[in-house]
Amino acid sequence: MLKYRSYTANNLQTLPQYGGMSEDQLHVIKTVASVYPFRVNSYVTEHLIDWSNIPEDPIFRLSFPQADMLDPLDFNRMSGLVRSKAGPETIRQAAREIQLLQNPNPAGQMELNTPRINDEPLHGIQHKYRESVLFFPSEAQICHAYCTYCFRWPQFSGLENLKFANNDVKPLIDYLNAHPEVKDVIFTGGDPMVMSAELIKKYIRPLLSIPTVKTIRIGTKALSWWPYRFTAEHDASELLSFFEEIVASGKHLAFMAHISHPREIDAPEAIEAVHRIRSTGAAIRSQSPIARHINDNAHTWETMWQKQLELGIIPYYMFLERDTGAKHYFELPLAQAVEIFNDAYRNMSGLGRTVRGPSMSCSPGKIIVQNVMELHGEKVFALKFTQSRNPEWTNRLFFAEYSESASWIDDLVPAFGHDEFFFEKEMEEFYSYY
Repeated sequence: MLKYRSYTANNLQTLPQYGGMSEDQLHVIKTVASVYPFRVNSYVTEHLIDWSNIPEDPIFRLSFPQADMLDPLDFNRMSGLVRSKAGPETIRQAAREIQLLQNPNPAGQMELNTPRINDEPLHGIQHKYRESVLFFPSEAQICHAYCTYCFRWPQFSGLENLKFANNDVKPLIDYLNAHPEVKDVIFTGGDPMVMSAELIKKYIRPLLSIPTVKTIRIGTKALSWWPYRFTAEHDASELLSFFEEIVASGKHLAFMAHISHPREIDAPEAIEAVHRIRSTGAAIRSQSPIARHINDNAHTWETMWQKQLELGIIPYYMFLERDTGAKHYFELPLAQAVEIFNDAYRNMSGLGRTVRGPSMSCSPGKIIVQNVMELHGEKVFALKFTQSRNPEWTNRLFFAEYSESASWIDDLVPAFGHDEFFFEKEMEEFYSYY
């Protein structure tokens, strides 16, 4: 097994490829990393990045900060502080001012998604959709490496008042017992796969005796960023045995793999990890945003989905870049995203058409851009809720005026002369309640 080494802006000079980067590239990384979290490990640097093609290499862009992730004025400000070797507190304060303007917790996560018992908020738990609850173990608030597009960047940025985390599973158990409509529990972070097998058991085993919980999901990037977690770490066999225990208990275990590029699952280490996870009876589903500079073409998505099918991974979601952080750098117009999706989707067999997208995970719910079409002489986006804050909205179609530049629901206006989308008044009521 490759020895695990982790690199941040503070120890970047120990990276073996350090000397292969220009001084300007190194300065960019350190500057942008003062605002957005940066962490990469030796598996990514030695197995996935094509160092002969930086900075254009998609895995390099996925894991190393890029200058255009910051507004030019913000970049120049932080660059000056880094070059002048300003004190840590001065840099931290300047970074905070920029971070707090980047919509750090989008889609009503803090206001609308935090559930309550006896009017007390349950920190580290989110309940947006009737059937599903998210739990954020405190020990999972880190990743083996950070994706530059990650919409949960505040979790890793020291913004403690904006962080979701809980080290006590009892509030989750109490909440699930009080809400039998919840069938699905999702463990997320960060990445739960940074935890030991013992910690994972601590959080998940109590759920196995709750009959109303039917499915357990684990959201993780470990297949891509550190596949040795399932093949060579000291407790890998213990972890996989626990996966078998979950399945044997009658629960469906879904391993939600974040895979952004086909190279991530071409490596033999990742392929072996996939085989070992699937051998436990767990299903692996894949999801990722479509992101400029990384996977913004149909060929990449078709290749990635085909490779996933070969390995027994179920293509699940293509997301659109959320309205937070460096969205301006990664986002694609809706029209371009749906064209890429459709071009890749048409080349898949029926088994690959399990994938849904492109999807906006916005405050009302998950809204899919179904297509661009012409109705009643008007060019429109056909949109559909695949998940919704009000379950009655789910699977409902609605239409927005076509726009070449729109990249999010907030950029759209209703089609056919309507003043508002059908869900807007009820969303106002949700917000007014809080």
